[in-house]
Amino acid sequence: FPRTVAQAEALDKECQVDTVIDLDVPFETIKCRLTARWIHPASGRGYNLEFSPPKVQGIDDITGEPLVQRDDDKPETVTKRLQAYDAQTKPVLEYYREKGLLKSFSGTETNKIWPHIHAFLQTKLPDVSQKDAATPR
Repeated sequence: FPRTVAQAEALDKECQVDTVIDLDVPFETIKCRLTARWIHPASGRGYNLEFSPPKVQGIDDITGEPLVQRDDDKPETVTKRLQAYDAQTKPVLEYYREKGLLKSFSGTETNKIWPHIHAFLQTKLPDVSQKDAATPR
């Protein structure tokens, strides 16, 4: 959020936005991750064929029942969703870029992107531990 310029403008009226973080992850990476998701409908248990696959492909580890792929995780649906998201959010990114508030981080793996985001946020937020250390008790 926001996903549209109108939402961004409405947010500006409610609060002062001083930083916007953009996670720039390649379309194909997102598509691969989403289309690798499978669920056990009765329990909602989720599996990812790349990161946390079931012990037996297509079968829930606990019940032995079949796994299904949600319609919104099927490749053709994911492609349409990502295209719509891209078209809708590009103007939002440009809106914040023009205001000098946008900071983009590119990558494909959370554990590689997160340290850069964390370091950036440390420059934006006061370090509570240093503040506590400087306060006499």
